[in-house]
Amino acid sequence: MKNNNKLENFIKALDRLKEGLLQYDEEDELQRDGIIQRYEFTFELAWKTLKEVFEDEGLVGLNSPKTVLREAYSSGLIDDEKIWLDMLVDRNATSHIYSQSNAIEICKRINEIYIDKLEELKDKILERLNQI
Repeated sequence: MKNNNKLENFIKALDRLKEGLLQYDEEDELQRDGIIQRYEFTFELAWKTLKEVFEDEGLVGLNSPKTVLREAYSSGLIDDEKIWLDMLVDRNATSHIYSQSNAIEICKRINEIYIDKLEELKDKILERLNQI
């Protein structure tokens, strides 16, 4: 990557999200809000890092998270397009409307599914960059 700032920031954000999840108590609304905010930030950096990887490889014009995620699936950087599109839907849901029951469910998915997918993405990006 021409500029590793996005990748470095994505990795730092992912580490902060994992740190928050280690301390997460389902009953603590403030912690839940913090997890969701860290997730939103990490997800945003994830798709923007992917976009930069593709641009460095000469693929331009991917301007939305959905198009970037579809290309990431096609190129093997993510292995489950549906989960990633669900992650996008959840990120959008938390950004626009707050519902406690929704927040609890999204935190559960972050902890049980999304964190592993973000970690896998980090590893695949690093592996891909080391092959260039």
